[in-house]
Amino acid sequence: MNPRLLRVAGPVILVVVSLIAVAVGLAYGGGAAPTQLADPGPVVRWGLPIATVVVNLAAATMVGSLVLALFALPAGERPFEIALDTASIGAAIFTVSAATTGYLTFLNVLNAKPTLDAVFGQQLGRFLVESSIGQAWLITTIAGAVLTVLTFAVRSWIPTLVVAILALASLIPMGTQGHAGEEASHNAAVTSLVLHIMAAAVWLGGLILLVIVRPAMSRGQLQTTLLRYSSIALVAFIVVAISGTVRASIGLLGLQNLWSAYGILVLVKVGALIAMGVLGAWYRRRLISRMADEPGSRRFWGVVTLELAFMGIASGVAAALARTPPPVQPPLVGQTPAEVLTGAPLPPDLTIERWFTAWDIDLLWTLVVAFGVFFYLAGVYRLLRRGDAWPVYRTVLWCLGMLGVFWVTSGPINVYQDYLFSMHMIGHMLLSMAIPLLLVAGAPVSLAARAIRKRTDGSRGGREWILWAVHNPVAKVLTNPYVAAGLFIGSLWAFYYTDLFRWSLYDHVGHIWMVAHFLVTGYLFVLSLIGIDPVPYRLPYPMRLLVLIAIMAMHAFFGIAIMMNSGLMVAEWFGAMGRTWGATPLQDQYVGGGVAWSVGEIPTLVLAIAVAIQWSRSDERQQRRRDRHVDRVGDLELDAYNEELQRLAERDARVASRGA
Repeated sequence: MNPRLLRVAGPVILVVVSLIAVAVGLAYGGGAAPTQLADPGPVVRWGLPIATVVVNLAAATMVGSLVLALFALPAGERPFEIALDTASIGAAIFTVSAATTGYLTFLNVLNAKPTLDAVFGQQLGRFLVESSIGQAWLITTIAGAVLTVLTFAVRSWIPTLVVAILALASLIPMGTQGHAGEEASHNAAVTSLVLHIMAAAVWLGGLILLVIVRPAMSRGQLQTTLLRYSSIALVAFIVVAISGTVRASIGLLGLQNLWSAYGILVLVKVGALIAMGVLGAWYRRRLISRMADEPGSRRFWGVVTLELAFMGIASGVAAALARTPPPVQPPLVGQTPAEVLTGAPLPPDLTIERWFTAWDIDLLWTLVVAFGVFFYLAGVYRLLRRGDAWPVYRTVLWCLGMLGVFWVTSGPINVYQDYLFSMHMIGHMLLSMAIPLLLVAGAPVSLAARAIRKRTDGSRGGREWILWAVHNPVAKVLTNPYVAAGLFIGSLWAFYYTDLFRWSLYDHVGHIWMVAHFLVTGYLFVLSLIGIDPVPYRLPYPMRLLVLIAIMAMHAFFGIAIMMNSGLMVAEWFGAMGRTWGATPLQDQYVGGGVAWSVGEIPTLVLAIAVAIQWSRSDERQQRRRDRHVDRVGDLELDAYNEELQRLAERDARVASRGA
């Protein structure tokens, strides 16, 4: 197919197939059927899912173009400029379609009839400001407008990175929509849906950009870009597949509902996903390498066009699924206080056995751990293949640290932390103090710098972005020992004595932020004191120990302060669970303070021992260097002394010969 024709035909095929798929999906699943009470009318019933399709496609164009530009294209060249222009167009369509979707959602929820009087405007304003669903679409629309301007204005690496992060964040409110808020597994549903939307946007948007940017690239550049895109698409495919499976299982409520209308639409979407995966594997392994010849190139772009069609089917069916009623859940007979607060029933008594058998998998952190272990082991394997050594203990410690993250975020601590303050504190101590010790000892930055291939064409890959993250001015400030120590201990007090703690309990986004924050601050603090990975500045060893002693003292004081607290923290949460087993909430809070005071000091003590060992080894290395220096100097002095003796002997011989 002609490149310029494909530039237009590819997006057209995607949009047309998406619209056909959503129409068929709505007709089959009943998502656009009239309601018996408060029917909003056919315009809203059909217009809302169609507007949602446009929002999804525009979001993909915006996000995918930015991500592919950051990881595959050299800045300052024509393809990079086209990528940002494409993202800007996608952001503009995203803004308009999000505003339209929000308006149609208002008509659908409140069954309001459009008029020109002030009452209608006031109703719309209250809906957008006061209701959660209205706030979500209002935030999405405003974010889209801001991104439209930013994507048009930026043209360099770092601003583009900031815009890409904002673009991904703008998709989060969309993940709170649909049926996620109505289901018992609310947190799992929201997390899986947000991950699904983000990964699908990166995957689909990158393919759209490849079609658009193709005429501006040589075949060699295009082949390289396609290989880089296929790596990104593979990761996105894995995330889409796993998150989609979790999301579908929550909506289906069991395999017995697989043949319902909702289940059939899920199967159609799964079929489209499998077809896209097969096509992606085919062109990565077979077709990209043959693009140098014209027949191979035509075959490749034919496959891309077919993949766009399957993506259109998946996008349309996804929008229809959001409007299709899932299998009806059995009605809850009298919700318990725990179910009202957490959306889940109160777990049984925490016994020794349940420390090993209680699991509540957090999809986000499970994927983080899985990718973290996989890429680390892949880097070690690459080093070993080329004959370079990598210490086994670093690999073991890194894997143990990652498994620790998984256990805290998906094991018994995750099951009970919403109900027991002490379990919450144990998780906090492990995330901020114990696990970072293992992760820092794994030296991931040093491994990445050695294992990831260096880019030579002006683009930035994983190695370049990691090294930039380590050496940029913000990182230099954050890894300063005094700043890292201040963040480590200051955030501890700020979190528990402000509404941040309450936010992490009521909002799953707050919980995710809490886990990430404690991991990062703990990692930076440990990295500033020990570690193989480079940092701009480290304190002398005596000062490091003094900092640790000060941190231990403030940490112990924090634990004692909680133990002495006569009031219950977030009393409307921990005190209202209706828990009849275990210690009372106030007694459990006292135990949590004891954990922070006693158990929490153990990792700090281990860190102090590690600093002392490094100090002694540093002294030994310095002594060995001094000894080698003395040996070298001594040898030189002995050589000079022998030369002087030789000269004196020769002079005496000459004098004796003249006397004779």
